[in-house]
Amino acid sequence: MPIFLHSADWQIGRLYASLPPEDAVPLAEARIASVERLAELATEHSVDAVLVAGDVFDAQTVSDRTLRRLFLAMASYSGPWVLISGNHDAALTESVWTRAMRLGVVPANVHLALQPEPVLLDAIRTAVLPAPLMQRHTFGDSTAWFDEAATPDGWLRVGLAHGSVQGILPDTVDSANPIAADRAKRARLDYLALGDWHGTKRIDERTWYSGTPEPDRFRANDAGQALLVEISGPGIRPLVTSLPIGKFQWQSLAITVNVPTDVDQLLATLQALPVNTVLDIALQGQVTLADHQRLRTGLGEAAARIRHMCADESQLRMTPSVEDISALQADGYLADILAELRDEQNAEGEAAQIARDALALLSIALSQRTPVGQEGAAA
Repeated sequence: MPIFLHSADWQIGRLYASLPPEDAVPLAEARIASVERLAELATEHSVDAVLVAGDVFDAQTVSDRTLRRLFLAMASYSGPWVLISGNHDAALTESVWTRAMRLGVVPANVHLALQPEPVLLDAIRTAVLPAPLMQRHTFGDSTAWFDEAATPDGWLRVGLAHGSVQGILPDTVDSANPIAADRAKRARLDYLALGDWHGTKRIDERTWYSGTPEPDRFRANDAGQALLVEISGPGIRPLVTSLPIGKFQWQSLAITVNVPTDVDQLLATLQALPVNTVLDIALQGQVTLADHQRLRTGLGEAAARIRHMCADESQLRMTPSVEDISALQADGYLADILAELRDEQNAEGEAAQIARDALALLSIALSQRTPVGQEGAAA
């Protein structure tokens, strides 16, 4: 019974340019580590081949060092790997693939299926039908040739493609690189291994997206896995099992805080986050000065502990209470300014944001000043 490991969308060489280097570098390194983990799982589960459905590289311009590191990461599994090109690493006349071959870094057990022709794995009587992308965007179905492809009698027929299944995936109908939703049935495939959608997704019993092995975005789409595929024989329904691989957890939170208990709950949520979390958090509502200071402290502690955090506080208003303002010991002109800013932050547009920022800065500055009469003690 042949067993395959199905993966895709490694996007080796991704730079995460929007993140600071201290966070971007570990996330990029995790992509190489996920390939090492794939190789370990392939050996652990004694698979007969690893199928990689495109976007192995994030760009044609990855460095020679990155090329070498990628193929070294695959070394612990000595069985066959079958790789196709995707939209990020299309098999152009001159491409990342031709450069890898010139460098001589592609091991003998790695099949670069860069042409639409069967790859015959004699030892397991399996014909892999690849649909490599020859350019970044195509508008014809690159899997259409599967229907008429001749393969040895009694062998498994396994498709390997990168693109958008038409009419199934959200926001991808009529997109580039289309794949017919019933391709597995039309082409008499025992399994169709797909890439491009970054989450694990079942299209039908014989057609699956594996998703990327290392999550790379905040969409909750079941990323960070590979698929173990067992096929007892031609025509028999495959048994597909998800295997977790990803290191980092990407989470997106939208939180409303209006009362102290809301802040308590948010702080507890932040404290419970695993250290390998990449967090995007948007806050809205209104808080007192005391709660704002608690919130800022909690966000700062979380940002130091987890892998990365992006916090959007543009919709969070600080409304100092009467007690807050009284505690600030602001009188005269300062008291008037605080009251004016407190009113202006409820407006709309840039002026409101400026008022919110000014109110926060002034309130914090006043709260941190040395109380009158305690200068000597503070010194």
